[in-house]
Amino acid sequence: MIWSDKKILAAIERNEIVIEPFDRSKLGTNSYDVHLGKYLAHYKDHILDAKKHNEIETFEIPEEGFVLHPNTLYLGVTLEYTETHSSVPFLEGKSSVGRLGIDIHATAGKGDVGFCNYWTLEISCTHPVRVYHGMPIGQLIYFGVEGDIENYYNKKKNAKYNTRTERPVESMMWKNKF
Repeated sequence: MIWSDKKILAAIERNEIVIEPFDRSKLGTNSYDVHLGKYLAHYKDHILDAKKHNEIETFEIPEEGFVLHPNTLYLGVTLEYTETHSSVPFLEGKSSVGRLGIDIHATAGKGDVGFCNYWTLEISCTHPVRVYHGMPIGQLIYFGVEGDIENYYNKKKNAKYNTRTERPVESMMWKNKF
């Protein structure tokens, strides 16, 4: 079940959910609004290879905003750092963002229990659109977990996205064995 605002707030008070910076006014009925951080990135190469480390070029969003273009994958990052120790976080785009033709994740909308980091966003758009640092970009919803957890994400030795960074992180698919 999706957690209510009161359940999310109680988990924050118990440090089972950490959101930095936290702003009580961003807590909705059953979600918490997150915002676009100051960094975007794009891949340096036009053709990506799943077996190789595909490098990215990171840049700051200027004060006047940055125009996203269709047919380009941008990696963004949330302004908010989060930790989730007893629930499963899901990141969804805000409807106002979707109505601008912006998708904020291609496939990675679910976090793991123990995820402690900023969220890297997989941003694409259908029309050219100007975005700004600090604009509302998505919302986190939380689901309860049934059963005991043996393998928290932040304690996994093979977790690829554990290093705390406020910059977007490129795909680490190349670290998998296949």
